[in-house]
Amino acid sequence: MTTVAFAEVPSPVGTLVPAVTEEGLVALGWGGMVVARERLGPGITEVRDPDRTAQVVAELEAYFAGELRAFETPVDWRLTSGSRRVVLQTLHRVPYGSAVTYGELAARSGSAVPARGIGSIMGSNPIPIVVPCHRVIAGNGLGGFSGGEGVETKRWLLTHEGYLQPTLLDL
Repeated sequence: MTTVAFAEVPSPVGTLVPAVTEEGLVALGWGGMVVARERLGPGITEVRDPDRTAQVVAELEAYFAGELRAFETPVDWRLTSGSRRVVLQTLHRVPYGSAVTYGELAARSGSAVPARGIGSIMGSNPIPIVVPCHRVIAGNGLGGFSGGEGVETKRWLLTHEGYLQPTLLDL
């Protein structure tokens, strides 16, 4: 039986809900506990275990405070498989403050996924921020983003990491 513990983490880009199994962080997203439970589907039993979620909560808080550049929370990859998993695991190694294009991520992953397919994988990433899909950009601009408030959330995260320069709206 797989168990999962949830937490809620307020952040500048909205409240995030991490879901942690015995193996590690399996999902992270916006939309509250109900959305997180639906994403995991049947066969998972919820447990109240603040100790299990403590590491990812502390790391997210440190990340948003500008004190953390690399997440060390173990990741449970069970919601991914095949080429999708290979691409997301490659993305997991893209460092803080940098970005890659969809095509560059496709090439780095060594998968047969074309650049267009990378966008679809990014849109279904179950662990945004920790597996940093916001660091994948289009060759001619930011590209899309399905988390939080969409592209504005992506822009905020890339600015927070120093990849983009702040605009007058950020001051």
